[in-house]
Amino acid sequence: MNSTVGFALLLSTLAGLSTTLGSLLGIFVHQPGPRFMTLTLGFSGGVMILVSFVELLHGGIEAIGFAPAHLAFFGGMGAMFLIDALIPHDYMAEQHHTEEEKRQGQLLKTGLFVALGIGIHNFPEGMAAFAGALEDPSLGIAIAVAIALHNIPEGLAVSAPVYAATGSRAKAFWWSFLSGVAEPVGAGLAALVLMPFLNETVLGFVLAAVAGVMVFISLDELVPVARSLGEEHLSIVGVASGMMVMAFSLWMLR
Repeated sequence: MNSTVGFALLLSTLAGLSTTLGSLLGIFVHQPGPRFMTLTLGFSGGVMILVSFVELLHGGIEAIGFAPAHLAFFGGMGAMFLIDALIPHDYMAEQHHTEEEKRQGQLLKTGLFVALGIGIHNFPEGMAAFAGALEDPSLGIAIAVAIALHNIPEGLAVSAPVYAATGSRAKAFWWSFLSGVAEPVGAGLAALVLMPFLNETVLGFVLAAVAGVMVFISLDELVPVARSLGEEHLSIVGVASGMMVMAFSLWMLR
């Protein structure tokens, strides 16, 4: 049993830290331009939206029913709205700031929001990968691969805007790393504390609420910022591409 637990924790850790692969793509592209940023943010928004509706909300509905799942979904959106409203916006309103400085501030805020959303999203994913591996190692591997596939562009969505706003590769990598660490943390808590109490109903509420968080981030942060970079048509190309890649990866793993 101990070896199975160790294997399950290892899978969750590797899947979560695949965000660092995406972060490396973001921070080693020399001075990411508006076209690169537009495609990146749009792509990541498409990934998040499709995963939220096809996997997370759908899983919540199957676990707890249509109405409770949607209440949790809109509760997640409401929680993110409060977080967004409570974050100071003074740096965006000061008149002496140039347009470039305002854009950098918005990019930094976007990157940190994405890191928060991905961290929240990765927490139950860690539990899912852990529980799947305990039941069947091959099932755990399949879940971990699916998680890793969409964690790579998510890591890119964190690191690219943070690097573009701050010019610091270390900060960009660190925030991406932290968002991925939430996954093995979720698996560890599942192993130490939650496994005796975790049931389908609790997980259903969590998945639906996380879907609301991810949709809010995509529609309030990723897509608007992508369009604001002056490459409007590329933003929808990025969104559609992200959805197609995520749908194909989920289909291949079913």
